[in-house]
Amino acid sequence: MGLAEDVRGRQRRYVISMVIRTLSVIATVVLWDVQRPVAIVTLVAGGLLPYIAVVIANAGRESTPSLPSHFIPAPVHPALDAGNLKNSSDQS
Repeated sequence: MGLAEDVRGRQRRYVISMVIRTLSVIATVVLWDVQRPVAIVTLVAGGLLPYIAVVIANAGRESTPSLPSHFIPAPVHPALDAGNLKNSSDQS
């Protein structure tokens, strides 16, 4: 899935969640004097939905880091041995 499609999907999920939250708050106002227990449930749902909407909207596109498919060893640099050092200092 491309980045633009992913962002569009996240925005759509967030807007849907916020519409449900808005309906929940409206239901709380309408039901407060009629069915108070149902109104309290809709009030709690309206309070929790923003957090849930953000978590759902931010979910996705995370990929676990994978190990490299091939191991490339570090290059080996030849070291000078003690005999070569004496010879080079004798010449100067």
